[in-house]
Amino acid sequence: MTDNRKEKERAELHRTIWNIANDLRGSVDGWDFKQYVLGMLFYRYISENLTDYINRGEQEAGNDSFDYAKLTDDEAEEARADLVQTKGFFILPSELFQNIRKKAPNDDNLNETLEKVFRNIEGSAHGSLSEDDFKGLFDDIDVNSNKLGGTVAKRNEKLVKLMNGVGDMRLGDYKDNTIDAFGDAYEFLMGMYASNAGKSGGEYYTPQEVSELLTRLSLVGKTEVNKVYDPACGSGSLLLKFAKILG
Repeated sequence: MTDNRKEKERAELHRTIWNIANDLRGSVDGWDFKQYVLGMLFYRYISENLTDYINRGEQEAGNDSFDYAKLTDDEAEEARADLVQTKGFFILPSELFQNIRKKAPNDDNLNETLEKVFRNIEGSAHGSLSEDDFKGLFDDIDVNSNKLGGTVAKRNEKLVKLMNGVGDMRLGDYKDNTIDAFGDAYEFLMGMYASNAGKSGGEYYTPQEVSELLTRLSLVGKTEVNKVYDPACGSGSLLLKFAKILG
């Protein structure tokens, strides 16, 4: 039953990525396309991760109707320092993936908006322990590239399609999924383009089944561990498996 669900989730993710590829076909090189999808997927992930973290805290405190995404930026600013300390970064409500996506079709300067958002997310970690982790995080997503289109309007049209494609992926909470969506997207994109482009660059993805096997072997006879260390974590598949299995 689990294997069947896993294959359905994986097939749906691959189908969505393929649809995005069709939308961008003829404009973005396959290797560059990988960077755009993964970058936008990560932008969505950290937006939802931060929102969920804040909302859960408020709900546990009894504020059931609280929604960080609906706060004004001025209201959210009060929590910036604490969030940077606990999460390592900060995103204003107006700059969350879901809110930028809503306005994207009517934003004539979407490329500039996204460039500013990415710069602000990277800058939010400045002076913190996570500064090096966020420095240049979105460098591979060139929202002003002519590869997206010869005019600003055409580039923004592609960016809207990219955001909608990534936004329509039914990822849910990673704990509820049987696949590592981010890692699986990476693996699929590498398979689609890397070998043909001749640009593997020494990047090798650990299959999720191998990550799960290593995790379960490491946890035999254990119910908890002090630390998990992966010196070449890539998309974090192995670390996610530990988090999921340990609960």
